[in-house]
Amino acid sequence: MPRHPTVANPEAAVAALVAAHADKAIERDAAPDAHAADGSIYAVTYAAARRLGFVPDDAAVLASAWVRRAARLGFDPRDWPDEAVDDFGLTAHPQPFAPCPHELGLYAVLPDAAWVARMAAAGVPTLQLRFKHHDPARIAAEVEAAVRAVQGTPARLFINDHWRAALQAGAYGVHLGQEDLQALTPDDIAELRESGLRLGISTHGYAEMVRAWRLGPSYLALGAVYPTTLKAMPTAPQGPGRLRAYARLARAVPTVAIGGIGLEQLPEVAASGVGSFAVVRALVQAADPEATARELMQRWQALRSGYNAGLSVPR
Repeated sequence: MPRHPTVANPEAAVAALVAAHADKAIERDAAPDAHAADGSIYAVTYAAARRLGFVPDDAAVLASAWVRRAARLGFDPRDWPDEAVDDFGLTAHPQPFAPCPHELGLYAVLPDAAWVARMAAAGVPTLQLRFKHHDPARIAAEVEAAVRAVQGTPARLFINDHWRAALQAGAYGVHLGQEDLQALTPDDIAELRESGLRLGISTHGYAEMVRAWRLGPSYLALGAVYPTTLKAMPTAPQGPGRLRAYARLARAVPTVAIGGIGLEQLPEVAASGVGSFAVVRALVQAADPEATARELMQRWQALRSGYNAGLSVPR
């Protein structure tokens, strides 16, 4: 194949790519008038990505990945970049954060230490304390209570945002959003890395996945997959089509799908190949949270067993 292939009919190529990947489209963010400036792979795939509703930063990351892939394999609109190293230029961090299991199972995101204790007792394998408060003393006390609540259980406890309190209390790990991550200094990141804490990072698309990957995190959270009313989201729901693409790209690291997930969504989530799934409302608003947790875990185990046996939908 040519080293830098070009496309003879850019408009037809853009249209073909959009048609082949309609499952990844987000109408809210789509730029239907996006056109390729020339026949280069970058121009064609950037325009197609924008028509599909990938935001500009994600479209740029995708287009660069397409250039690398087309140089190796030629350009086929039915194809899609999914190789971390060869397509996206992502390599393993020389000093990654401490590892966690590739499949974290049911990952419950909970508002306080009492909920952490309740779900740890119910056998939920992975928990996150998302305690929103401005008083450092209250935060420290809640984090310490949550860490005590999982002692003597197999549960893994991540602390959302409050990484210094998590470090002080001896939590299993921390989870940071993109804004929290950007607020860290290089010294903060070095302190976190050297502490042995696991680090999970929220991502909402390709550009954020690339930035997070370069830190060597313990896992990547992918979402929001479905609509959620818990907080205002800066990005549109990504949907199961994009989740499949993200999980395929990040298959070398643990992944957690999050956002609007309940029993009804589990088959699509499991079929994506993602390693784990996070829930909030499905547990904390359930009439019987313990029974709901058992049902979620049993259903997920059955679905993942089918996926691992090759019974999932094609990639």
